[in-house]
Amino acid sequence: MAATPTRPIMARSLRAIRALFGWLALAVGLYFAAGWVGSSVPVNRDFVPSDAPDAVTVIVATNGVHTTIAMPLHGPDMDWSGTFPTTDTADPFRPYTHVAVSWGEKAVFLNTPTWADLSPLTVLRIVGLGGEPLYHVEFWVRPAPSSDFRPLRISREQYRRLVRAIVRDLPPPGPGRRAYRGYAEHDVFYDAHGRYTAYATCNEWIGETLRMAGIRTGAWTPFPGGVMKWVPPISDASDD
Repeated sequence: MAATPTRPIMARSLRAIRALFGWLALAVGLYFAAGWVGSSVPVNRDFVPSDAPDAVTVIVATNGVHTTIAMPLHGPDMDWSGTFPTTDTADPFRPYTHVAVSWGEKAVFLNTPTWADLSPLTVLRIVGLGGEPLYHVEFWVRPAPSSDFRPLRISREQYRRLVRAIVRDLPPPGPGRRAYRGYAEHDVFYDAHGRYTAYATCNEWIGETLRMAGIRTGAWTPFPGGVMKWVPPISDASDD
């Protein structure tokens, strides 16, 4: 019996593998390009930071991968301590002044305290199938403005709309709402409604929240840069 020609088979396999990686690279490139284009299309073009005496200062923050919105813990339009009790944290007795809220994928939030812990299999699962979401709630004490913590003054009406947008995916208190221990003593996770996907990312959730509040941002913001480029830096904000 003649020997099976293995070289042509191996050559075809290598070509198929190269083609697969080529298509994957193209898909990734198109995704990033679409994210850049989508985040560059402004929504709520007429928005300007409020200079009203009763304006509310919120903070849009980033760690370079993930964005969040921080608000005063107590205020005339919303007392967040009733929605997010500090007693759910490991240290409820610090003099917290702000609550910071974000939304993301459950397995990533709970199992990856650092980005080095993120498994490629988790990324592939999220891209292909999506994932369950969680709220991440942090409590801060007098956060200092910086290039990554950008204050933004908005009107009372815009703030009320922001509040409604933030709690839109939050189950009401009761059996359907579970709290999970956070990374540190000042944060906590909560179950959330919705579905995390390659389209509905953590940063797009922040973008959608800002859009619903009437704040200028991009039409689709899957990446942190797409959110932050619409929030004036500290030097620009101080000039207004």
